[in-house]
Amino acid sequence: MTDGADETWPPKELREWANQQAQVARDAATEGGLRFQAYLPPELALWLLDRIEQGIFIDPSEAVFVLLVEARELEPHSDLRQELMKRRILSAADDPRPSIPADKFMAKLEATRKKLQPEPAIWLPKQED
Repeated sequence: MTDGADETWPPKELREWANQQAQVARDAATEGGLRFQAYLPPELALWLLDRIEQGIFIDPSEAVFVLLVEARELEPHSDLRQELMKRRILSAADDPRPSIPADKFMAKLEATRKKLQPEPAIWLPKQED
């Protein structure tokens, strides 16, 4: 999360829809929690699957739970969040790979956006016996 509110993204209509969804789900979530679907892009999906294979997490649901608890605990510590952001920026700046001009990046991004993407893998929960 960021400290400041960006009034342009997500669009107002999407923010209003999300707010309404949260209000509708709040009462049921208070009693029974919240179940939702999440999409992970390939690089993040492979990172997560590696952690499952290493025994760090038992499944994606546990990973989401643990990582969201960590994010919630980190939220009040703006100094730590700023330090993490600083380190991410420095790491990106120190990346030895050659940079590409903005117009080439935008063209590549647009081509990727238009390219038909394969169906994502779906994690099926363990069936109870």
